[in-house]
Amino acid sequence: MAKQNVAEQFVDILVHAGVQRLYGVVGDSLNPVVDAIRRNSAIDWVPVRHEETAAFAAGAEAQITGRLAACAGSCGPGNLHLINGLYDAHRSMAPVLALASHIPSSEIGLGYFQETHPDQLFRECSHYCELISNPQQLPRLLQTAVQQAIGRSGVSVVALPGDIAARPAPEKPVGHALVTSRPTVRPGDTEVDALARMIDEADRVTLFCGSGTAGAHHEVMQLAERVKAPVGHALRGKEWIQYDNPYDVGMSGLLGYGAAYEATHECDLLILLGTDFPYNAFLPDDVRIAQVDIRPENLGRRSKLDLAVWGDVRETLRCLTPRVRLKSDRRFLDKMLRKHTEALEGVIKAYTRKVDKHVPIHPEYVASVLDEIAADDAVFTVDTGMCNVWAARYLTPNGRRRIIGSFSHGSMANALPQAIGAQFACPGRQVVSMSGDGGFTMLMGDFLTLRQHDLPVKIVLFDNSSLGMVELEMLVAGLPSYGTGNLNPDFAAMARAAGVYGVRVEKPKQLAGALRDAFAHDGPALVDVVTDPNALSIPPKISAEMVTGFALSASKIVLDGGVGRMVQMARSNLRNVPRP
Repeated sequence: MAKQNVAEQFVDILVHAGVQRLYGVVGDSLNPVVDAIRRNSAIDWVPVRHEETAAFAAGAEAQITGRLAACAGSCGPGNLHLINGLYDAHRSMAPVLALASHIPSSEIGLGYFQETHPDQLFRECSHYCELISNPQQLPRLLQTAVQQAIGRSGVSVVALPGDIAARPAPEKPVGHALVTSRPTVRPGDTEVDALARMIDEADRVTLFCGSGTAGAHHEVMQLAERVKAPVGHALRGKEWIQYDNPYDVGMSGLLGYGAAYEATHECDLLILLGTDFPYNAFLPDDVRIAQVDIRPENLGRRSKLDLAVWGDVRETLRCLTPRVRLKSDRRFLDKMLRKHTEALEGVIKAYTRKVDKHVPIHPEYVASVLDEIAADDAVFTVDTGMCNVWAARYLTPNGRRRIIGSFSHGSMANALPQAIGAQFACPGRQVVSMSGDGGFTMLMGDFLTLRQHDLPVKIVLFDNSSLGMVELEMLVAGLPSYGTGNLNPDFAAMARAAGVYGVRVEKPKQLAGALRDAFAHDGPALVDVVTDPNALSIPPKISAEMVTGFALSASKIVLDGGVGRMVQMARSNLRNVPRP
């Protein structure tokens, strides 16, 4: 048996850790690793057109599967391109291992061609970032990187010089027992009992949920029923908590809707469940607050806490709910449910009158039709900007759909590359990229990646020829819009020129048929929908402070658009409110 080199051992360890593919762009310093993948049937090399796409794709795959995913960049500029997607993966708590290939080890520190210092550059967007300078480091160092990424839910970066990758590996065979899943963590009885006492002492309890409630829907509903609590959510909590929720009062934040804001401010105990909601201007400062989070560093960094509970939300609630006294007073819950329904009823009128005849097409109408036509288990990837608004307000979660975006990092151009990773992870599942024209064109080169790998991703392009969210921010701040316009081609014609199914939609009556045909197409497809750049009504009186830093009033008076099928959900929940 031929002796392994370092690159082959590196790849074997990745396979042992459950990695199925490595996204990246080939380059000389990466050649030994790419060649090792070529000769290993258990893992695939996925070539993309830009390394940023590789990192976004790996992050999306990790979020969909919950398993470690990987990406790679060659030395210098190659691995530098990874950094934005790695920031996003790290802030999304996606377990990703990045290989930052490096210049020859003998030249490090001497100003060599393409020299950077990846072991320093990636520290801020990773839990672990180290340089392999000797083959003897490899097994233990890579094992540590894998376990940091998985155990702490984030990014690990390994910098590997190309010459080291080509050297013989250590004699000792690889046989490490790797950690490939996370444990559940419950708090101690002291903290659980303290939280139970706070709930028993409170008359009005509100639950506010984030992405940490993934897998805890049943437990949250049990607690809400026991203490008669309205349940609000942040954007990243929407897919996990909004469906089958008779206590739903909507979302808080700049994109918020419904009565979530009122429910968090009019209670006398607010319980933050698995959320690192960053906009503290939307959080109250005059009510008691308890927070439950698996990450201790999240506890109390957004608001002053009366109780911090370190633990997994599901396990914590399993311990907590039986210890809490049953409440019978529904007055606060019912009041919030009524407010929620009234708030949703009040904003739908402007977006239900003749929208099927409005040209250019209302983007709200596009999102609403998309929500109805897409599969019940579709994966939506959502561009940052106005697509976030439409996803937040029109996509209906059901416990099977997934909604992935750059919700914590806020990067443009994320939707298409995330769709690539999601489709590789779920080859038989419908993946829909809700792309804005600004985000799509930023990494448009990887549209060709769909064609190269025949990935059946469906791109629904909200084409308003502008950077809509930036334009809104300028107008709110009292500035004339400047530099926000895009001169766009016919994207559908461009898609067809690349050998991809493409259709352009300019009239509302064409939309449903175009989406159905694209979704039925066996392969990638692009639906270029020309939408109204003036879809949002700007109120006549607003101060710059209202939007700076996503401040308090912005969500209530700026983004007062429609809410899709959520109004039907609210009406259904309202039927459960006892009549006086």
